[in-house]
Amino acid sequence: MASLGTLYVVSAPSGAGKSSLIKAYLADHGDNASVSVSHTTRAPRPGEENGVHYHFVNHAEFEKLIAQDAFFEWAEVFGNYYGTSKAAIQQQLEQGLDVFLDIDWQGARQVKKLQPNAKTIFIAPPSQAELLSRLQKRGQDSDEVIAKRMQEAQSEISHYDEFDFIVVNDDFAQALADLTAILRAQRCTQQKQAKKHQALFSDLLA
Repeated sequence: MASLGTLYVVSAPSGAGKSSLIKAYLADHGDNASVSVSHTTRAPRPGEENGVHYHFVNHAEFEKLIAQDAFFEWAEVFGNYYGTSKAAIQQQLEQGLDVFLDIDWQGARQVKKLQPNAKTIFIAPPSQAELLSRLQKRGQDSDEVIAKRMQEAQSEISHYDEFDFIVVNDDFAQALADLTAILRAQRCTQQKQAKKHQALFSDLLA
């Protein structure tokens, strides 16, 4: 039976504004949506809380979870594991929460294979020039790192046609409205409404 919540896989090149859009959506709709909290073996950074930013586990615990097929997707990055727990997401979905999963196109492909009901959203920048400008304005990276990010962006964007929805983040308010419309429409599908309003339809048909 379908759960009340929907799993949304959101992908975008660095600088497209994906994190800002999700954060802005949650500021208005945090009562019925959340961001998936991944498992990782890396050490917590200052200010990070277990269960809030990540579920921090050691390598042995993570490898045990891999053996138990506990992850939608997982990867090893610079010697540390990162993974998305099936059980944690399913629990949130059953509670009626929409869950955002912030991963790249490869992860999106893995999740869609395991959970065909998941919806995938690609956040695109309005142009290469604007994407470059946003990366430069961050003031965090060297020219060399920015050039690498632009190359990675082109690789990520080349998979745009694998996604269910595309939001072009040119005007932020409009992009947020588009993202909100996607989630609102999904909550009004027959499957979701029939489950949510079982008592209502039983009464109407009595």
